[in-house]
Amino acid sequence: MLTRRSLVVAPLALAAANGAVMSAAAQTYPARPIKMIVPYPPAGPIDTMARLLGQQLSERFGQQVVIDNRPGAGSMLGTRAAAGAEPDGYTLLFGSSGSLAVAPALYANFDVDIRNAFVPIGAVALLPHVLVVSPSVPAKTVGELIAYAKANPGKLNYGASIGTPPHLLSTLFKTRAGIDVVYVPYKGSAASVTDLLAGETQFTIDGLTGLFPLIQDGKLRPLALARAQRWPELPDVPTLVESGFADFTVDAWTGVVGPAGTPAAIVNMLNRAINESLASPAAKAGLARFSAIAQTGSPREFAGLIASELPKWAAIVRLSGARIEQ
Repeated sequence: MLTRRSLVVAPLALAAANGAVMSAAAQTYPARPIKMIVPYPPAGPIDTMARLLGQQLSERFGQQVVIDNRPGAGSMLGTRAAAGAEPDGYTLLFGSSGSLAVAPALYANFDVDIRNAFVPIGAVALLPHVLVVSPSVPAKTVGELIAYAKANPGKLNYGASIGTPPHLLSTLFKTRAGIDVVYVPYKGSAASVTDLLAGETQFTIDGLTGLFPLIQDGKLRPLALARAQRWPELPDVPTLVESGFADFTVDAWTGVVGPAGTPAAIVNMLNRAINESLASPAAKAGLARFSAIAQTGSPREFAGLIASELPKWAAIVRLSGARIEQ
């Protein structure tokens, strides 16, 4: 016969048993290969960073980290697959500001609740955005660009695919600067950069990853970085904050998350391994190829970053008027 005491003790005993099982699982983790989903195609910067980290984690754990590319639907296919996986630490998502902050605001049918679907494990890298102009523009500073645009209303263009950082951030700059410039939509980034180099469009704010070689070759002129501090590789280029745009700090970033419910012991184990990996010379050199800086920290710090980035990017998307039905 069940008594009041047994009704209380039974759930507690079950919880203790479940806790013991999870603790035992954490002690033997990882006992088999780990799958890391990348919601983008192979060979791009995010995929390459995921493979770089995966190799480092494989060496530390003695278990293979398998990269599983799941592109499609603006990163939603891979994100959804990771969110629905068993929360046992064997399926992870290599996410980014694009998939975890921009896409939820940009895509009308994005059906993953980022805040509740995932547990943040660790940040991986920060990647800056830079404001550049075509050599055809005489401006050498942000102030000069704004003055030139105001003296030539409606004659300067910026081009990008709809909803991409160059579109969103250039539109934000346009609004904050109070200038009359024209957005030209493109189907891909390659064509927009080609036209920028040719002077068909005159400025953009895009990732330093792709633009740095063009800056080094003198084909594009950097005016400012959209971040809080200057970038080590461009020490003479000021930030937009220094140029009079308070709080115009929008780094891109990457990091690892797991399905909600992943045991804290496993989250902490993964976080420690990620931080150790990022401290290695191989990881630092690999990230430097993308003008990226390793971003170590705790799961709580990464959670704070995601929580602050979601409303930031949602506001930028609303300002741009971009919305993709897909």
